[in-house]
Amino acid sequence: MTEHASAQMFDRKMLEALVCPLTHATLEFDADAQELISRPASLAFPIRDGIPIMLVDEARRLED
Repeated sequence: MTEHASAQMFDRKMLEALVCPLTHATLEFDADAQELISRPASLAFPIRDGIPIMLVDEARRLED
């Protein structure tokens, strides 16, 4: 599966229901990186095969 195909599989409407598990803040979708960004927590949650992985242990720390 290509990166582009994976991006199309993620349902952007899901963003309305998902929040950061740490801060409960809304998330931003980064289509290029295939991540959901929580600015207040400085974390980026990966999207794998169209499924957001909302585990803090799996998140990438954002650079300042």
